[in-house]
Amino acid sequence: MILLGAFIDGLLIFVCGIVGRLMKNIPERVKETVMLVIALAIVLLGIQMGIQSDDFIIIIASLVIGTIIGELIDIENYLKLSGEWMEQKIGGKFTNKDQENSLAQGFVAATLIFVIGSMGILGALDSGLRNDHAVLITKGIIDGFIAIILASTMGVGVLLAAIPTFLYEGMIAICAGVISSFIPQEALDLFIKQLTATGGVMIMALGINMLGLTKIRVANMLPAMLVVAVIVAIQYVL
Repeated sequence: MILLGAFIDGLLIFVCGIVGRLMKNIPERVKETVMLVIALAIVLLGIQMGIQSDDFIIIIASLVIGTIIGELIDIENYLKLSGEWMEQKIGGKFTNKDQENSLAQGFVAATLIFVIGSMGILGALDSGLRNDHAVLITKGIIDGFIAIILASTMGVGVLLAAIPTFLYEGMIAICAGVISSFIPQEALDLFIKQLTATGGVMIMALGINMLGLTKIRVANMLPAMLVVAVIVAIQYVL
Protein backbone atom coordinates (compact mmCIF):
# COMPACT_ATOMS: atom_id res chain seq x y z
CA MET A 1 0.00 0.00 0.00
CA ILE A 2 1.85 3.04 -1.31
CA LEU A 3 0.04 5.54 0.95
CA LEU A 4 0.47 3.58 4.19
CA GLY A 5 3.34 5.69 5.52
CA ALA A 6 1.61 9.00 4.77
CA PHE A 7 -1.62 7.67 6.31
CA ILE A 8 0.12 6.61 9.54
CA ASP A 9 1.87 9.98 9.82
CA GLY A 10 -1.41 11.87 9.37
CA LEU A 11 -3.25 9.54 11.75
CA LEU A 12 -0.65 9.97 14.50
CA ILE A 13 -0.86 13.76 14.14
CA PHE A 14 -4.65 13.66 14.42
CA VAL A 15 -4.83 11.19 17.33
CA CYS A 16 -2.02 12.84 19.29
CA GLY A 17 -3.63 16.20 18.60
CA ILE A 18 -6.78 14.92 20.32
CA VAL A 19 -4.64 13.77 23.25
CA GLY A 20 -3.11 17.24 23.39
CA ARG A 21 -6.57 18.86 23.54
CA LEU A 22 -7.53 16.55 26.42
CA MET A 23 -4.36 17.63 28.20
CA LYS A 24 -5.04 21.33 27.79
CA ASN A 25 -5.03 21.79 31.57
CA ILE A 26 -1.28 21.37 31.63
CA PRO A 27 0.18 24.28 33.64
CA GLU A 28 0.94 27.25 31.42
CA ARG A 29 4.55 27.52 32.53
CA VAL A 30 5.11 23.86 31.63
CA LYS A 31 3.59 24.31 28.18
CA GLU A 32 5.52 27.53 27.64
CA THR A 33 8.84 25.94 28.55
CA VAL A 34 8.20 22.83 26.48
CA MET A 35 7.19 24.97 23.48
CA LEU A 36 10.42 26.96 23.80
CA VAL A 37 12.41 23.74 23.99
CA ILE A 38 10.66 22.44 20.86
CA ALA A 39 11.34 25.78 19.15
CA LEU A 40 15.04 25.49 19.98
CA ALA A 41 15.07 21.91 18.66
CA ILE A 42 13.37 23.09 15.45
CA VAL A 43 16.00 25.80 15.01
CA LEU A 44 18.73 23.20 15.50
CA LEU A 45 17.03 20.88 12.99
CA GLY A 46 16.84 23.74 10.49
CA ILE A 47 20.55 24.48 10.90
CA GLN A 48 21.40 20.80 10.51
CA MET A 49 19.36 20.61 7.30
CA GLY A 50 20.66 23.91 5.97
CA ILE A 51 24.35 23.00 6.15
CA GLN A 52 23.87 19.84 4.10
CA SER A 53 24.36 21.83 0.90
CA ASP A 54 27.72 23.19 -0.20
CA ASP A 55 26.15 25.37 -2.90
CA PHE A 56 24.66 28.29 -0.99
CA ILE A 57 24.12 30.29 -4.18
CA ILE A 58 21.28 27.93 -5.10
CA ILE A 59 19.78 28.25 -1.62
CA ILE A 60 19.97 32.05 -1.58
CA ALA A 61 18.63 32.40 -5.13
CA SER A 62 15.79 29.98 -4.45
CA LEU A 63 14.80 31.68 -1.21
CA VAL A 64 14.92 35.20 -2.65
CA ILE A 65 13.01 34.39 -5.84
CA GLY A 66 10.58 32.07 -4.05
CA THR A 67 9.88 34.57 -1.27
CA ILE A 68 9.17 37.33 -3.78
CA ILE A 69 6.65 35.05 -5.49
CA GLY A 70 5.16 34.02 -2.16
CA GLU A 71 4.81 37.61 -0.97
CA LEU A 72 3.10 38.65 -4.20
CA ILE A 73 0.66 35.74 -3.88
CA ASP A 74 0.51 36.13 -0.06
CA ILE A 75 0.33 32.40 0.63
CA GLU A 76 0.34 32.87 4.40
CA ASN A 77 -2.82 34.95 4.21
CA TYR A 78 -4.55 32.23 2.18
CA LEU A 79 -3.52 29.61 4.74
CA LYS A 80 -4.95 31.74 7.53
CA LEU A 81 -8.18 32.27 5.59
CA SER A 82 -8.38 28.50 5.10
CA GLY A 83 -8.04 28.03 8.84
CA GLU A 84 -10.77 30.57 9.51
CA TRP A 85 -13.04 28.92 6.94
CA MET A 86 -12.54 25.49 8.52
CA GLU A 87 -13.20 26.92 11.96
CA GLN A 88 -16.51 28.36 10.79
CA LYS A 89 -17.45 25.02 9.22
CA ILE A 90 -16.91 23.13 12.48
CA GLY A 91 -18.97 25.71 14.33
CA GLY A 92 -16.22 27.22 16.43
CA LYS A 93 -16.04 30.84 17.36
CA PHE A 94 -13.01 32.48 15.84
CA THR A 95 -10.79 34.10 18.42
CA ASN A 96 -8.65 37.20 18.15
CA LYS A 97 -5.92 36.63 15.58
CA ASP A 98 -3.24 37.45 18.15
CA GLN A 99 -4.34 34.77 20.58
CA GLU A 100 -2.24 31.65 20.82
CA ASN A 101 -5.26 29.33 20.63
CA SER A 102 -6.41 30.69 17.28
CA LEU A 103 -7.35 27.84 14.96
CA ALA A 104 -5.77 29.59 12.00
CA GLN A 105 -2.47 30.09 13.80
CA GLY A 106 -2.41 26.48 15.01
CA PHE A 107 -3.25 25.19 11.53
CA VAL A 108 -0.56 27.29 9.82
CA ALA A 109 2.18 26.61 12.38
CA ALA A 110 1.49 22.86 12.58
CA THR A 111 1.21 22.48 8.80
CA LEU A 112 4.59 24.17 8.27
CA ILE A 113 6.22 22.02 10.96
CA PHE A 114 4.81 18.75 9.67
CA VAL A 115 5.12 19.41 5.92
CA ILE A 116 8.48 21.17 5.51
CA GLY A 117 11.50 18.96 6.02
CA SER A 118 13.64 16.24 4.57
CA MET A 119 11.99 13.32 6.37
CA GLY A 120 8.65 13.90 4.69
CA ILE A 121 10.20 14.09 1.23
CA LEU A 122 12.64 11.23 1.66
CA GLY A 123 10.07 9.09 3.46
CA ALA A 124 7.44 9.64 0.79
CA LEU A 125 9.96 8.85 -1.96
CA ASP A 126 10.89 5.68 -0.09
CA SER A 127 7.23 4.72 0.13
CA GLY A 128 6.70 5.35 -3.56
CA LEU A 129 9.89 3.84 -4.92
CA ARG A 130 10.51 0.92 -2.54
CA ASN A 131 7.21 0.55 -0.66
CA ASP A 132 9.25 1.09 2.53
CA HIS A 133 7.36 3.18 5.08
CA ALA A 134 9.88 3.14 7.95
CA VAL A 135 10.96 6.78 7.52
CA LEU A 136 7.40 8.15 7.44
CA ILE A 137 6.38 6.05 10.44
CA THR A 138 9.38 7.39 12.37
CA LYS A 139 8.41 10.91 11.31
CA GLY A 140 4.85 10.19 12.47
CA ILE A 141 6.07 9.35 15.96
CA ILE A 142 8.00 12.64 16.14
CA ASP A 143 5.09 14.60 14.68
CA GLY A 144 2.71 12.98 17.16
CA PHE A 145 4.75 14.17 20.13
CA ILE A 146 4.89 17.68 18.69
CA ALA A 147 1.14 17.55 17.99
CA ILE A 148 0.38 16.85 21.66
CA ILE A 149 2.21 19.96 22.78
CA LEU A 150 0.98 22.18 19.95
CA ALA A 151 -2.65 21.10 20.32
CA SER A 152 -2.62 21.70 24.06
CA THR A 153 -1.41 25.24 23.39
CA MET A 154 -2.70 26.28 19.96
CA GLY A 155 -5.97 24.40 19.80
CA VAL A 156 -7.86 22.19 17.36
CA GLY A 157 -6.21 23.71 14.29
CA VAL A 158 -3.26 21.38 14.91
CA LEU A 159 -5.47 18.34 14.25
CA LEU A 160 -6.49 19.73 10.87
CA ALA A 161 -2.82 19.90 9.85
CA ALA A 162 -3.01 16.11 9.44
CA ILE A 163 -4.93 16.67 6.17
CA PRO A 164 -2.33 18.69 4.21
CA THR A 165 0.41 16.47 5.66
CA PHE A 166 -1.24 13.33 4.32
CA LEU A 167 -2.01 14.95 0.96
CA TYR A 168 1.53 16.32 0.59
CA GLU A 169 3.31 13.09 1.46
CA GLY A 170 0.78 10.97 -0.42
CA MET A 171 1.21 13.06 -3.57
CA ILE A 172 4.98 12.67 -3.45
CA ALA A 173 4.69 8.91 -2.88
CA ILE A 174 2.31 8.47 -5.81
CA CYS A 175 4.45 10.60 -8.12
CA ALA A 176 7.72 9.00 -7.01
CA GLY A 177 7.51 6.17 -9.54
CA VAL A 178 6.86 8.62 -12.36
CA ILE A 179 9.69 10.89 -11.21
CA SER A 180 12.18 8.02 -11.15
CA SER A 181 11.21 7.10 -14.71
CA PHE A 182 12.06 10.51 -16.13
CA ILE A 183 14.78 11.92 -13.85
CA PRO A 184 18.28 10.40 -13.57
CA GLN A 185 19.18 9.27 -10.07
CA GLU A 186 22.07 11.75 -9.90
CA ALA A 187 19.75 14.67 -10.61
CA LEU A 188 17.20 13.38 -8.11
CA ASP A 189 19.83 13.10 -5.37
CA LEU A 190 20.99 16.66 -6.09
CA PHE A 191 17.42 17.95 -5.97
CA ILE A 192 16.72 16.33 -2.59
CA LYS A 193 19.99 17.69 -1.19
CA GLN A 194 19.28 21.28 -2.24
CA LEU A 195 15.61 21.05 -1.28
CA THR A 196 16.53 19.78 2.18
CA ALA A 197 18.95 22.68 2.71
CA THR A 198 16.40 25.25 1.49
CA GLY A 199 13.70 23.73 3.67
CA GLY A 200 16.13 23.88 6.59
CA VAL A 201 16.23 27.67 6.36
CA MET A 202 12.42 27.75 6.51
CA ILE A 203 12.39 25.39 9.49
CA MET A 204 14.92 27.61 11.27
CA ALA A 205 12.77 30.68 10.55
CA LEU A 206 9.73 28.91 11.97
CA GLY A 207 11.63 28.02 15.13
CA ILE A 208 12.72 31.64 15.53
CA ASN A 209 9.08 32.71 15.18
CA MET A 210 8.07 30.24 17.87
CA LEU A 211 10.71 31.72 20.17
CA GLY A 212 8.99 35.08 19.68
CA LEU A 213 12.16 36.76 18.45
CA THR A 214 10.61 37.95 15.18
CA LYS A 215 7.70 37.35 12.81
CA ILE A 216 8.87 35.90 9.51
CA ARG A 217 6.10 35.01 7.03
CA VAL A 218 7.46 31.51 6.50
CA ALA A 219 4.53 30.34 4.37
CA ASN A 220 5.40 32.97 1.79
CA MET A 221 8.80 31.31 1.42
CA LEU A 222 7.30 28.02 0.21
CA PRO A 223 7.62 28.75 -3.55
CA ALA A 224 11.37 28.55 -3.00
CA MET A 225 10.99 24.78 -3.03
CA LEU A 226 9.70 24.91 -6.61
CA VAL A 227 12.43 27.35 -7.59
CA VAL A 228 15.01 24.85 -6.30
CA ALA A 229 13.63 22.24 -8.70
CA VAL A 230 13.94 24.62 -11.64
CA ILE A 231 17.49 25.70 -10.77
CA VAL A 232 18.67 22.11 -10.19
CA ALA A 233 17.14 21.04 -13.51
CA ILE A 234 18.94 23.84 -15.34
CA GLN A 235 22.18 23.08 -13.53
CA TYR A 236 22.00 19.40 -14.38
CA VAL A 237 21.24 20.01 -18.05
CA LEU A 238 24.10 22.48 -18.38
